[in-house]
Amino acid sequence: MGVSLLRRLGSLAAVLFCVVSITFLLIRLSPGGPFDGERKIPEAIEKQLLAKYKLDGSLWTQYSGYMADLLCGDLRLSTKYRNRSVNEILAQTLPVTLCLGGIAFVLATVGGIWLGTLAAMHQHTWRDVGAMFIALAAISLPSYIIGPVLILVFGLELHWLPVGGWGNWEHIILPAITLAAPAMAAIARLMRGSMVETLQQDFVRTARAKGLRESVVVYRHALRIAVLPVVSYLGPLAAHLLTGSIIVETIFHIPGAGGFFVNSILNRDGFLLGGMVIVYCVMLVLFNLIVDLAYGLLDRRIRG
Repeated sequence: MGVSLLRRLGSLAAVLFCVVSITFLLIRLSPGGPFDGERKIPEAIEKQLLAKYKLDGSLWTQYSGYMADLLCGDLRLSTKYRNRSVNEILAQTLPVTLCLGGIAFVLATVGGIWLGTLAAMHQHTWRDVGAMFIALAAISLPSYIIGPVLILVFGLELHWLPVGGWGNWEHIILPAITLAAPAMAAIARLMRGSMVETLQQDFVRTARAKGLRESVVVYRHALRIAVLPVVSYLGPLAAHLLTGSIIVETIFHIPGAGGFFVNSILNRDGFLLGGMVIVYCVMLVLFNLIVDLAYGLLDRRIRG
């Protein structure tokens, strides 16, 4: 197990290195620069700016310097937001995005597994049809429709919840549901198909033949195997939800990292864009590693 873990960590580190390198090269080789605009900057001032942001020298010099700074945890200064480092921007915005994404991840996982299991246990009944109808509606409607509908119903009509902002737990409910709804629907559909297939296997028939209650058969025996396809889906899903959604953050006026990510592209802010990409890749790599480990814990046949 230890050797396998080290092997996975080595391969994931190699993937992260390649992603960071490719991201840096794409940003540097793309047309335009962070100081391009309608008015031409004097050459002397431009040289000072390039030196300040370590954008002078050859491509190899810039690349090697950037990688050295990354090893020290320095994501450098933003070229758009004056005297603000990428580390500072991420430290201020990422906690908000991670909080929203974490709650949405829990809602999507728990709700999706429960809805899919409920549908599988009552195949071809009104519960199955109702659960899959809810899942189909949630996966078909985009976030920019779900969010305003929730605001209209629960914020403007019923006055139960605030329609935007960020402060206490009440501000989290509507955006978390908006962000979690499509993922919960996808998990529910995946869980239903897997559970239906698992309930037809021999070990489930054996458990039923022993006289165990159906709930015990499902939740103690079948669920552990049926959830494996869902676990493989949770890795990239967690990274996606935890890095936030620019649409959801914009609809509910949440001061997260999503807006900075889009603005970094529009403003050609290469270091801020690179920092966002690195954070996303690190999360994706870590959660894929957690998924690999979870497979071995849930199914002893999948180890090594």
